[in-house]
Amino acid sequence: MDSTNLRRLLGATALAGALALTGAAPTAGANDLGTAEAAAEAVAPTAVPEHALTGYWHNFSNGSVVQKLRDVSDEYDIIAVAFAESTSTPGGIDFTLDPVLGYASEQEFKDDIAAKQAEGVSVIISVGGQNASVSVTDSASAQAFANSTLGLMNEYGFDGVDIDLEHGINAQYLTQAMEAIRAGAGAGLVYTMAPQTLDMQNTSTPYFQLALNTRDFLTVVNMQYYNSGSMLGCDGQVYSSGSVDFLTALACIQLENGLAPSQVGLGVPASPNAAGSGYVSPSVVTAALDCLTKGTRCGAFVPDRTWPDLRGAMTWSVNWDAHSGNAWSNVVGPHVRGL
Repeated sequence: MDSTNLRRLLGATALAGALALTGAAPTAGANDLGTAEAAAEAVAPTAVPEHALTGYWHNFSNGSVVQKLRDVSDEYDIIAVAFAESTSTPGGIDFTLDPVLGYASEQEFKDDIAAKQAEGVSVIISVGGQNASVSVTDSASAQAFANSTLGLMNEYGFDGVDIDLEHGINAQYLTQAMEAIRAGAGAGLVYTMAPQTLDMQNTSTPYFQLALNTRDFLTVVNMQYYNSGSMLGCDGQVYSSGSVDFLTALACIQLENGLAPSQVGLGVPASPNAAGSGYVSPSVVTAALDCLTKGTRCGAFVPDRTWPDLRGAMTWSVNWDAHSGNAWSNVVGPHVRGL
């Protein structure tokens, strides 16, 4: 039995056992925090593998591939549904299924989420993206963010949340929000981040502060190594995007400044069409993974030590991956599991 099928079997067994013990989770509105807390505890979430592949799934059509969640490649361990949108309540978020996807009902979509989870895949809701603006700047908006996120987790069965806010964040109040989500969802919360390269250059940036503030329950930071100018590596040298050195020298900053190796992933485009710049071939991604975990296949930058527990890799997106015949995940997925 290969590792993907074993993962599916274990995920299905865990979900079946949890449902047998607890029964179905109740339904709650986005602002019903008490019910959302109960629902989050009701069904044991899927555990994220030691080394994991993350991909974003489009709730829209943009010229790549329109696909239902059930059709996403089996190589992915975490699927981030992109995106939740802001509401008229500051900090509040909601999610509306795009009719272009062809789902007959929301229940069909929820069934797809449950089916992926039964295969051992975590499905989370992503907040942000290039066009979205969700503002969490005080205690009231932090509570609204927590309440509405827990409400969506309860309503759709999401395992957690991805923070992909690209227009600035307030680390203090987003930390407050995430702590409330963690308290409501329990230890099984899957919590990921996708900051831009500039956001993680040093520990004084708000995104790095958020990561450090919440590292006790943070799953992984999949920094976006694309649509970026040149950046400093951990050795103080300048590196240009689109190279193995860019991936390794920038990851080193996070690895040397307080994040566990299991909380660091490499976020890259699935194809040249998926981003304006920064695409690297799957072989460059696997070389960077080997350099960081084993000290092999490095470029000019060679880290002083290795981090065998590195979490893995992320891509924008599963739809662009499918557009290229899953060429990215078919190479990077098996490599991540083999780390």
